[in-house]
Amino acid sequence: MSRQIFIGNVAVGGGAPTTIQSMCNTATYDVAGTLAQINTLAAAGCQIIRLAVPDMASAAAFKSITAQSPIPVIADIHFDHRLAVKAIENGAAAVRVNPGNLGGSDAVKAVAEALLKYRVPVRVGANSGSLPKEFVQHLAATDPAEHDELLSDALVQAVMGQIAEFERYGVRDIKVSLKASSVPATVKAYRKFAQRSDYPLHVGVTEAGTPARGIVKSSIGIGALLLDGIGDTIRVSLTADPLQEVIAATRILESIGLRSAAPDLVACPTCGRTKIDLVALAEKVENLINRIKAEKGVIGLKKIAVMGCVVNGPGEAKDADLGIAGGDGKVVLFRQGSIVATLDEAEGFEALEKIIRENTIWQ
Repeated sequence: MSRQIFIGNVAVGGGAPTTIQSMCNTATYDVAGTLAQINTLAAAGCQIIRLAVPDMASAAAFKSITAQSPIPVIADIHFDHRLAVKAIENGAAAVRVNPGNLGGSDAVKAVAEALLKYRVPVRVGANSGSLPKEFVQHLAATDPAEHDELLSDALVQAVMGQIAEFERYGVRDIKVSLKASSVPATVKAYRKFAQRSDYPLHVGVTEAGTPARGIVKSSIGIGALLLDGIGDTIRVSLTADPLQEVIAATRILESIGLRSAAPDLVACPTCGRTKIDLVALAEKVENLINRIKAEKGVIGLKKIAVMGCVVNGPGEAKDADLGIAGGDGKVVLFRQGSIVATLDEAEGFEALEKIIRENTIWQ
């Protein structure tokens, strides 16, 4: 088991539940815009958020953002240690840095002193894009069969060096990541590191790509590690709206049993009988379920069905605790195969939401 640290009030490692992270794509100095996105992501289930800090205006904005954010905020720093120190002073719950690009030992020492003074943890980590150029050139010349093995070794070696940079100043609240765009290399690197150290691990596949590819790569890589008992906090890195990262991460945790997947949402494919906007309706119901669960509501329904027509509605989905099915300008609500209401399409979702909330216990 990994050792435990705290990102704000959120426990990471030490047997705590695996947490979900994402990263805002707003300009951090835009306080209102950044807080709006943080609130959206938190409502979807994000538990820790990271913000880029490329300049002093962004570091200054941390004071307002951290004071109003509903979840802990991590500062992502590169190249200028002064940005890390300022973000810590302004309430950052943690920082992500690479000690190798902070500007030398004096810069690392200054960050370490701020970490210790404010009792803030640091995330260090290597990824395949940040390894030395000479190593990347060496990898290109090696047998492809050896590539992932050598890359994973290099990631572990790089991370051990980064850890040592902070340990020499007494920093022990450290979180570690070892990411590559190659799923096999990523999995190998995390497994090797977990055998050598008990520092908590931030798990993900870097540069995973668009949702169509990135969700698959992330699910395989993150899922394989979590099933091994490796990984304390996760981020699904996608070239997309960060909201999709949070949703995908939630589904990964649900799929392997680390979070409750109830209620099960089922929906039929569309066909020529479908007379309502089934795709939009199913997405609204799914978002509602995610929102209620993120707000710590336990929905007392095992299965909810969103169906395109009455053929696939109360019939094929008669085992659903609650369902909605389309008709010709109308929708029907049903329970266990029995129709309980017939409504105009515009009223259907509101009626469904009311019943779902009536069956929700708030914790």
